[in-house]
Amino acid sequence: METLQSCAFTGLGRDLDVQNCLNGTFLYFAYGSNLLRERLMLGNPSVVFLTLAHLLDYKIAFGSYQGIPSSSWHGSTATIVYSPGDEVWGVVWKMNATDLCSLDEQEGVENGIYVPIEVSVHSQEGKVFKCRSYQMNNYVDGLPSPQYKKVICMGAKQSGLPMDYQKKLDSIKTNNYEGPVPLFDKIESALNASEATEK
Repeated sequence: METLQSCAFTGLGRDLDVQNCLNGTFLYFAYGSNLLRERLMLGNPSVVFLTLAHLLDYKIAFGSYQGIPSSSWHGSTATIVYSPGDEVWGVVWKMNATDLCSLDEQEGVENGIYVPIEVSVHSQEGKVFKCRSYQMNNYVDGLPSPQYKKVICMGAKQSGLPMDYQKKLDSIKTNNYEGPVPLFDKIESALNASEATEK
């Protein structure tokens, strides 16, 4: 996998890099909370579902950057770890490049929490897509909050990931955090609004 440049730049090249973000579209492979359309759309309104896909020889794992739990989620968040023989299922989203900077910001790229990478994923029909994705830096194993796990599982169900993989996600242990999670409340509001629109 190759590390990609992102929009989170400082210095002389910043204007050019931001300008490049304003042209065209890109493909993004989501495997964590961004499986759920409403979560991703909070900051990235251009998202369009393209296909389900899986990344070979990797597994989903949960951890914290330098062992510091996410302040937004009150626990560990998802990353992908090289693991021969395993696979990670996810969604390939097509997005306008104008959303690239906001996606990087969501993933904490500027703070070094996640690194943008290029992955080649396979659709159920056997097509290969080169996509942007993210991998955690300085990863330390940990447990996600129940709220974070719920968003991932809702996203897996919404997008129709294979049932055995959904069961695998359902079996993830959590840290049993019971306090407030404002981001989760925002996502639930967005989901309720989506459901109301569809009725």
